[in-house]
Amino acid sequence: MRNIALFLTYLGTAYHGWQVQKNLPTVAETMERAAADVVGHPVHMTGCGRTDAGVHARCYVANFRTSSTIPVERLPYALNTHLPCDIVVTRAFEVHENFNAIGSCARKEYTYQIYNSRLKDPFYVNRAWFYPKHLDEQVMQRAADQFVGTHDFAAVRSVGTDVKSTVRTVYYYQVERQGNLILLRVCANGFLYNMARAMAGTVVYCAEGKIQSEEIGKILDSGNRTAAGPTVPPGGLYMTHLWYDDGIEKFECSSR
Repeated sequence: MRNIALFLTYLGTAYHGWQVQKNLPTVAETMERAAADVVGHPVHMTGCGRTDAGVHARCYVANFRTSSTIPVERLPYALNTHLPCDIVVTRAFEVHENFNAIGSCARKEYTYQIYNSRLKDPFYVNRAWFYPKHLDEQVMQRAADQFVGTHDFAAVRSVGTDVKSTVRTVYYYQVERQGNLILLRVCANGFLYNMARAMAGTVVYCAEGKIQSEEIGKILDSGNRTAAGPTVPPGGLYMTHLWYDDGIEKFECSSR
């Protein structure tokens, strides 16, 4: 069986996240149906991470196994003829037998978009969080800096989620304003459920003066979810960069 890796990009608005769910449209289910139509047998699609309902991916990596002999350079075109217009495969290539889209991923970057203007822009509906009160990106950056490093991030994850460890390493958290759009780019070795969105909410709370940036370290130490900021809406969140290095495969998938 060949092990095929795919680069894809998708708008998550119409889907209940990546992971297959009973009686709900998901990106994985849509991909598996399309792949099965192309290769002629059922496939299981492994994704690089569980994006939530309404979350987007400017870049995403998945892999599946197949006995098909279709050349990899033809697979994106074949798959895209069976996919809806909000999911696009941009590249396919063969990887080693043990490659796993999530297990082989070393780092991930998410970008959260805030449309910061007194007037809404209809073209950013479900694409960015509309926030009419002016936000100071310098204050936001000071807050974002407090998350960098290895910490227990239990205070910025959804309560009740079960994981072996809530310790993660954040490599950078950058705040950039582009006109009315504020971009929050965060890179880590892994993310807890809703972690990126809760971090964004905490950074916004700091800009509002509801939390002082110097308090974030104590909030993380406390593990108290109610002490941090809110979980911001999913439509502003995008997976934007992935790094792979498992000792055999080494590559990046990036939207930039």
